[in-house]
Amino acid sequence: MTMPTLLQEAVAIAIHHHQLPDNFAFTVETWFWPLSQAIVELHRQSGRSLAIGINGSQGSGKSTLADFLTVLLKEAGLNCAILSIDDLYLTRSQRQQLATAVHPLLATRGVPGTHDVQLGIDVIKQLLSGSADTQTPLPRFNKAIDDRFPQSDWPVYHGRADIVILEGWCVGARPQTAVALHSSVNELEANEDPDGVWRQYVNTMLANEYQTLFRLLDWQIMLAAPSFDCVYAWRKEQEAKLAARIAKNGGDSSGIMNEQSLQRFIQHYERITCQLLSDMPARADWLFTLANDHHIVAAEKKSA
Repeated sequence: MTMPTLLQEAVAIAIHHHQLPDNFAFTVETWFWPLSQAIVELHRQSGRSLAIGINGSQGSGKSTLADFLTVLLKEAGLNCAILSIDDLYLTRSQRQQLATAVHPLLATRGVPGTHDVQLGIDVIKQLLSGSADTQTPLPRFNKAIDDRFPQSDWPVYHGRADIVILEGWCVGARPQTAVALHSSVNELEANEDPDGVWRQYVNTMLANEYQTLFRLLDWQIMLAAPSFDCVYAWRKEQEAKLAARIAKNGGDSSGIMNEQSLQRFIQHYERITCQLLSDMPARADWLFTLANDHHIVAAEKKSA
């Protein structure tokens, strides 16, 4: 089914806004449009507001998918709110406290245990159940300085959302067994977490409050990378784009990572990312398979 002309125009405007090549319209029409229609039907059948999760490793295109779904669903008459799990990170001060009390690796944002999960739960619930007069501040995290923006700078969503999208690298992740936690998966774990204290804490957090958050999701979408080997290259591209954007705007780039820092940083994500690549394709409601160059090469609707 071809997208309506008015929708094609809205997509073209969004492509220009995101500074994407014109041929990205093919991706939107071929892959994103059918997904949006499935969400419209799911909303129609349920008769209520829905929460949709988007999972994918760094650089897989989660935020791009979320943004274009918003465009497509808006044209279908549905109002959307987007929340990134990255915007739920604890403040730098809070993570430093965790690093002192539990394990030094918790100073680094990213893994379960470094987010304000209750904040995410509260925001999603309010977005799903609000009235026309409800005003919901949406948390924002400033990666350039590795700290949360002050709440006065958070955008405010007005009213109740028909669709709430929660996107993030660990959205929908499940805890591992004690046996799986026993052996380290990389140099970071072997050298800086030899007793497994950090990974056990992360796993415990994932098994508890994060599952409460993920149970709010009605549907789970996955952007599946070919392997973890792609993740470093993709994350490096993201960091370069962030640095260029900050330089253009004359902002503070103190939080931008060099290559050595990035190599260490990405190892924090390896265990859970590999677990997700192994188990989520079988349980995602909608699965996009990615090639090494980020492009989608297949899509599969997994649920009825």
